[in-house]
Amino acid sequence: MKNKESLTSITLGAGCFWCVEAVYEQLEGVEDVVSGYMGGHIKNPSYREVCTGRTGHAEVVQITFDTSMISLRHILEVFLATHDPTTLNRQGADVGTQYRSVIFYTSENQKSIAQAFLQKAQHAFDNDIVTELSPVTAFYEAEDYHQAYYELNGQAPYCRAVIAPKLQKFKKQFTPLLKSN
Repeated sequence: MKNKESLTSITLGAGCFWCVEAVYEQLEGVEDVVSGYMGGHIKNPSYREVCTGRTGHAEVVQITFDTSMISLRHILEVFLATHDPTTLNRQGADVGTQYRSVIFYTSENQKSIAQAFLQKAQHAFDNDIVTELSPVTAFYEAEDYHQAYYELNGQAPYCRAVIAPKLQKFKKQFTPLLKSN
């Protein structure tokens, strides 16, 4: 039985939420990954509205994890390794504020850890890290067809061209953190 006291969550934006969700679902200690929207100025946005870039929302994943099994530092390490935190409002071909690099923290402790982590990681990048660090706001779950997207649509062209190579690289780099299936 899981210890509810060791469960916490953090919400991350790192480009297309399909990619981010597919990565974090692989990690041991991650209990749940939900795709959604956060950081905007309208309530209950739709995917179509978020895609316009006019709502202020980012595509994000809300990650619930067991801190007795995986640390926030490991969650952040994966975050920085699986997207480019130095590109403003862009990840690959996905362009717009909805694809920004962002960490929505749930506590001052998470904020402190994330700030220190980003500051320390800066030396590994040629360009400045532009990841936004913001307090968590209202989370709006994305439409059902966005949930577990890669798992359910792995043969779709976007999944094969973008997500599969990202997952392959991620799995090589983070083998010790992967779920044993």
